[in-house]
Amino acid sequence: MGKEQKKAREPRKPRLWEALLSFAVLIAVMAIGIAVFEVDPHVPMLIGSAFAAVMALILGYSWKHIEKGMFDGIYQALQAVIILAIIGVLVGVWLVSGVVPTMIYYGLKIITPALFLVASLLTCSITSLATGTSWGTAGTIGIALMGVATGLGIPPAMAAGAIISGAYFGDKMSPLSDTTNLAPAMAGTDVFTHVKFMLKSTVPVYIVVIIIYLLLGLRFAGDNTDMSNINIITDGLHSTFKINPVLLIPPIVVIVSIALKMPAIPGIFLGIVSGGILGAIVQGNSFGDLLACAYSGFVSETGVEAIDELLTSGGLENMMYSISLTILAMMFGGIMESTSQLEVIVNQLIKLAKGVTSLVTLTILTCIGSNACMPEQYISIVVPGRMYNASYRKRGLHPKMLSNALESAGTVTSALVPWNTCGVYMTGVLGISVWQYAPWAFFNYLMPLAVIIMTAVGLLTVKISDDPDTVIAVDESPAE
Repeated sequence: MGKEQKKAREPRKPRLWEALLSFAVLIAVMAIGIAVFEVDPHVPMLIGSAFAAVMALILGYSWKHIEKGMFDGIYQALQAVIILAIIGVLVGVWLVSGVVPTMIYYGLKIITPALFLVASLLTCSITSLATGTSWGTAGTIGIALMGVATGLGIPPAMAAGAIISGAYFGDKMSPLSDTTNLAPAMAGTDVFTHVKFMLKSTVPVYIVVIIIYLLLGLRFAGDNTDMSNINIITDGLHSTFKINPVLLIPPIVVIVSIALKMPAIPGIFLGIVSGGILGAIVQGNSFGDLLACAYSGFVSETGVEAIDELLTSGGLENMMYSISLTILAMMFGGIMESTSQLEVIVNQLIKLAKGVTSLVTLTILTCIGSNACMPEQYISIVVPGRMYNASYRKRGLHPKMLSNALESAGTVTSALVPWNTCGVYMTGVLGISVWQYAPWAFFNYLMPLAVIIMTAVGLLTVKISDDPDTVIAVDESPAE
């Protein structure tokens, strides 16, 4: 009798509908919280984790097992958490040192009337690369460029498309971006390996997008351009900071670190040190200034609203939003994985993926679906990353293939969903609806298509055995 009771208490494998119910509750709470009440996704994610834990208890799992699953999930994201914290420090130091203002200043200087769309793409790309934020870029430089577009007679929707394409290129490729660090953390590789691999698919798409905007922009060439908004920003930057080409050295240091395959943490730390030293020399920053901005971020007080909104950023403290959401999302993923709820769903989906291309396609479609159903960019990276991590490894595929798919779909398509937080934000700051600018945001919808096509022809297929040193061990789900 005792053995029978013990056997009865053993957890059972969840049915498909039970596992889907955990996701359905998360999706519903996230959608209601974000779309209806306009709250941040943190507490809805926590509620989703709580329901997944309740489902696990119903399945017969002990609280100790569920708790361990949460902790294991969080542990796998610790590298991303540390990197996000260090990046917050780097952004704060680069802002007070004048590194970011210098990059933005030179980016704005490339604006010319005849090449407005291409110049807007490049300017927003540089700004987003420098700051790691598509939102900050669109909400400041993007607004200024929309004003210039009005003076040129360029259709606002077309201008918004170029701005968003550039902003998301930088967000996707910048080592300062939280999504750029989150994707490799979910996949199981490092950020520099991730960025370097993304170049294979991103650069060709970016070149195609440049050509498209060049051809579109030629018909709007003219001299009747109102450059006052741009001039206000560049004059404000020049009067507040000492703009000097030598301040471009810190980002070059980080880029070289990527090329030399230096681990992410020391590579970013070199960027912090070089930025701090040059800031002390060029801007006259004290050690106290650097320490304060490294923690609390930089507060811009130029009096120019566009500059102050863009440059008031950075610092360890300001990264806690992304860090806390990452931890909560990994709690959900850890529960779903340790109680086999994720396994049941993945086993059904993975039946649709017979080959490498179909697996990558399935990953991309899941990311896009997450952006639509759980309308938050971070979730579209975290959830599919946890779902398919083991499947890539079981097939011997390098995790940077997964991280590339996550970033190329989860990050860039978020702005194409009207009810996603990114789509709502872009509409709010640019004054153009998603339905209007989406056809002109070429980078955002060509990127996932390019990854699928390039994978199909074998250009993006990499085995773990080809680059084993850049694989970070994670606990594998039993999904096939």
